[in-house]
Amino acid sequence: MGGEQRPNVLEQNVERRAPSLPITSAEKANMIIHYYRGEIGRMASWRDRIDRTSNWAITMVAALLSVSLSTPTSHHGVVLFAILLISLMLLIEARRYRFFDVYRARVRKLERHYFAQALDPQADLKPDWAAGIARSLRNPCFLISYREALFRRVRRNYVWMYLILLLAWLLKISTPKLLPDQPKVDVVFSISDAVSNAALGPLPGWSVVTVVAALYCAVLYAALHREPDEGEFAHGEVHV
Repeated sequence: MGGEQRPNVLEQNVERRAPSLPITSAEKANMIIHYYRGEIGRMASWRDRIDRTSNWAITMVAALLSVSLSTPTSHHGVVLFAILLISLMLLIEARRYRFFDVYRARVRKLERHYFAQALDPQADLKPDWAAGIARSLRNPCFLISYREALFRRVRRNYVWMYLILLLAWLLKISTPKLLPDQPKVDVVFSISDAVSNAALGPLPGWSVVTVVAALYCAVLYAALHREPDEGEFAHGEVHV
């Protein structure tokens, strides 16, 4: 076809070359500095998301506790609803923590093996420390399981929120003046009365107490259980 433009043979034969890699020590140092800044930014972004979830959970706990304990017409189920909400926040935060842990591990390797060594050289430097970062960049993957992330967040923050809600719930079901349609007395006279006050709709009190007890056994286990110190957690005490 006369009007058809044929591709330029020279353009087809142009070799596509990758960007040149740093060769000199100055170029490598400059690359590491810029890469470190980028990883710091990503780590800080995920850390901000984690803190935001914790702040939401604390705000919900404070708001629902004020609603539950401020008036006797408020049902004790409000406290149970607060427990459900912070459990949802915990699940979200554990997922975010797994992403944060990937970038935090890269940053810590650079700090411990490169910057600390530049400031104060020591003989125990591992020559293959950069290979771990390279593997993570080529094939990003989570470093901890979802279960371990849950346990860490419970141990760091959520165990205290769960404890506050448990104390508030026990106070609510054991103090008749804080419950609707109950005698205006300070405390119940027997455990059976407190269990009966724990009834929730068609559910009898003993079943609600059993579920709450099972949940808090799991929370206690998560707070006390610790995985073997591996990776960057084996170095130093300042961890999220």
